[in-house]
Amino acid sequence: MSDRPASWRMPSPKKMEKLAFSADGQARPASSSESIEELTPEYWEAVLSDPRLGAEAPGPAIQTRRLSEIQQHMLRVTCRRCDRIVEMQKADAVRMYGPQALWKDVGRRLLDNTCQQRTGRHEEDGCWPAFDRS
Repeated sequence: MSDRPASWRMPSPKKMEKLAFSADGQARPASSSESIEELTPEYWEAVLSDPRLGAEAPGPAIQTRRLSEIQQHMLRVTCRRCDRIVEMQKADAVRMYGPQALWKDVGRRLLDNTCQQRTGRHEEDGCWPAFDRS
């Protein structure tokens, strides 16, 4: 048994590039920053207009909107930690918290009022909200 660290078995970055070149027969760029600069504006326009990007929801994310700006009738927030779901009608939320309240704050309050995950540490206590678009 030797006292050498395990890293001595790992080839150096220069050796790894040489191995990759010999396997492909082509040289690979050292970093991807050079290839990003070569992309055309048409490419970026196509990427940003892709419907899978979430273009169905223009404007700010739902959690950053005020209750008066939300069009949905039912508001839903789920916990990523304990998988609880809390739903509330928009009219009830406006009546309880006011039309200028942010949905993020209202949803967090709704989850925290009924949270079952208490550890005693402030950083870990409470639920982890995920705001659904439904």
